[in-house]
Amino acid sequence: MVMSPVFLAVLISLVSAVCYAMAAVVQERTAADTAGVRGALARGSWWWSVALNATGALLHVVALRYGPLTLVQPLGALSLVVAVPLGSLVARRRTSRTQWRGMALTLAGLTALLTVTASGHAPDDTLHTTEMLGVALAAVAAVAVLVRFAARHSALEGLAFAAASGVASGIGSTLAQKLVVGPTVSWSTALVAALTVGFAVGGLLLSQRAYRSGLGGPLALLTLLNPVTASAVGIALLGEGFQYGETGTLLALAGAVAAVHGVTLLSRPQAPATAPGPRWSDGHDRPRLPASRPTAEALTPAGVDILGAGRAM
Repeated sequence: MVMSPVFLAVLISLVSAVCYAMAAVVQERTAADTAGVRGALARGSWWWSVALNATGALLHVVALRYGPLTLVQPLGALSLVVAVPLGSLVARRRTSRTQWRGMALTLAGLTALLTVTASGHAPDDTLHTTEMLGVALAAVAAVAVLVRFAARHSALEGLAFAAASGVASGIGSTLAQKLVVGPTVSWSTALVAALTVGFAVGGLLLSQRAYRSGLGGPLALLTLLNPVTASAVGIALLGEGFQYGETGTLLALAGAVAAVHGVTLLSRPQAPATAPGPRWSDGHDRPRLPASRPTAEALTPAGVDILGAGRAM
């Protein structure tokens, strides 16, 4: 049985999303224990996240060989759906009802978007060299503005770095498509390869800075802007769009609204994990005893008789 290109693209994208989710959880845990990117570089766990990100990126590039940007990129948002319960498991806390609702809305929105995604065939068009350079320069300018914004607004630093990472990763995916769809040996192909690696590495380092503010909000914004950036390029420059005319466009907008609402719910901060209470040797919870008030003897320094000292005066 021969699988269709679209089904193969979806399958590969799902595995890629799982790799990205595992990498995000490892990055967030590493960022919580280190002061900055330089400290993360010295930790073996961070290099495991690099390996997972590289695997996810490689699979993502392969998926772009069989499916258009408007199909492959939205599937990357599934990494958020995987990362949230995985992060809760690692942090030893329950996934809240709000998070489950967020995941359900995100999945519903993605389903609507995928239903109306145009083109059931493998992509046969890529950016020209001039378009590629224009997109890369615009992305560099956008990332620079976001990084500068992060430096001036510390309260929004994590979200600003996440937005910059999302833009860089989305453009990297857009450029990577040129490498897998009809590549030729030329200077332009070498330039695309260099730009793709640069945006991929930049997106990874920017996400590491973003995760210093936690996992939920930065990952949600990064995950949302990545497909939005790449899909915008696909629609504007590659002629991709949505099926079923105006009805398909309305359904796509409704799906986008649902996905954004789901991402918003998933980005809400969660209560920190509580330490388990004392237990008996058989594993049952030991009842907590009320704290007793200190007595006067306990408050009085040893060997000092306040009343006696008063009588001696």
